[in-house]
Amino acid sequence: MPIRQIAVGRYQEETHPNTLKMALAEFISTLIFVFAGEGSGMAFSKLTDGGSTTPAGLVAAALAHAFGLFVGVAVSANISGGHVNPAVTFGLFIGGNITLLRGILYWIAQLLGSTVACLLLKFATGNMITSAFSISSGESVWNAFVLEIVMTFGLVYTVYATAVDPKSKGNVGILAPIAIGFIVGANILAGGAFDGASMNPAVSFGPALVSWDWTNHWVYWAGPLIGGAIAGVVYELVFISHTHEPLANTEF
Repeated sequence: MPIRQIAVGRYQEETHPNTLKMALAEFISTLIFVFAGEGSGMAFSKLTDGGSTTPAGLVAAALAHAFGLFVGVAVSANISGGHVNPAVTFGLFIGGNITLLRGILYWIAQLLGSTVACLLLKFATGNMITSAFSISSGESVWNAFVLEIVMTFGLVYTVYATAVDPKSKGNVGILAPIAIGFIVGANILAGGAFDGASMNPAVSFGPALVSWDWTNHWVYWAGPLIGGAIAGVVYELVFISHTHEPLANTEF
């Protein structure tokens, strides 16, 4: 059962050099991802005079996020596990694959990475607005809430299947960054027109903080965290064989 594997961790873990390196890797990867994803929307809006909400803009956003996340996961996978997303970190915590203390450190690094990326974009583009995620007209808050749960479930489920499951080593594990990037791009094509398709509280937090627009911001935290937790519980309970070797003590 996942609940039996959940661990708080030791406070020494927070200041261990390896843990700090992992947090730094999460910071850099999230910065790369958000800079590419948010920057693509700003660039497309500038080139098309506000056309980032057009079908072409949606496709551009899906590609930029898919490519950016592929790189972000790939460059940090061997250091921190390549979470690049507080919802992924939370889903792995619920499944007993990361300690609470390390997860909190990851969250801080991810939120800082997103914020710094948005600040850099604002500076580099001559003070252009880093638009916060918003719900489209005609959609309710609860529509967006359900969308975020479902899309993030798909994302975290993909992370478990390709990167966490002990049986995913080898060719499947090598494909993990590609699969994770693809599911995010596909979800943006499916849900981007409705609520922006965040699936990632850090991606929502940076633009909201820099633009100081917190309208319905809770949806982009509650939905992804619930979706990630459900994915963690489902995959751990149903698909992972608990006859495999337990995690090394260094993980707790």
